[in-house]
Amino acid sequence: MAAPWVHSYIKLTEFLGKMLGPDYEVVLHDVSDKDNSIIAIANGHISGRTVGAPLTSVALKAIADNSPNTSDYRINYTGIAGANRLLRSSTFYIKDYDGKLVGLLCINFDDSRYREISDSILKLRHPDFFVDSNFVFNENKSTIETKPDATDSESFHSSLSELTDDILTQALNQKNVSADRLTQQEKMKLVEELNAKGFFLLKGAIKLVAEQFGCSQTTVYRYLNKVSHSDKE
Repeated sequence: MAAPWVHSYIKLTEFLGKMLGPDYEVVLHDVSDKDNSIIAIANGHISGRTVGAPLTSVALKAIADNSPNTSDYRINYTGIAGANRLLRSSTFYIKDYDGKLVGLLCINFDDSRYREISDSILKLRHPDFFVDSNFVFNENKSTIETKPDATDSESFHSSLSELTDDILTQALNQKNVSADRLTQQEKMKLVEELNAKGFFLLKGAIKLVAEQFGCSQTTVYRYLNKVSHSDKE
């Protein structure tokens, strides 16, 4: 159940969506239910999400890093929607009277229509493939720049299973070996990396890792307990 002060942002979410227009997705998250955190969304066609979708991997990592304890918002980072469309994303951390994080108000700007215009202008001077491969418009500086690396960008998922599968798959791909062939030390290292991303804040995460490792959930709990204690030392 969302806290009253998170619910008070529902009308603001609707207002911002209508005021900013269809190129801006406005999303309200209740972080007490990370698996189904979205309680209001305007212009959800941009990411394809609806009410009941989970937190993003970037939001989970921010919570795991305690970022909301040291700042009130994060602005102008890269998000990726369907068909690899780049978004300019910003998040406001909603806190209670004690400074505890209770929600997130996120705005994702889809500038693809404006990119098409700038690309058309550039293509008057450069070959099409050169423009498509190398350039993007930086709105903050009003300049054309090389396209950013999207490897550490925010992706959006419509369901919890999509989110957990994506985080775990990305982590395993970096190992270049199947999960059941990892050594015990490599498995513990992977658990440590997943924990730093906030992966284990999600429902069913322990079970999913156990299935990938080919071990019991108790074993994964033991790995997690060890890396958690190690982080505190």
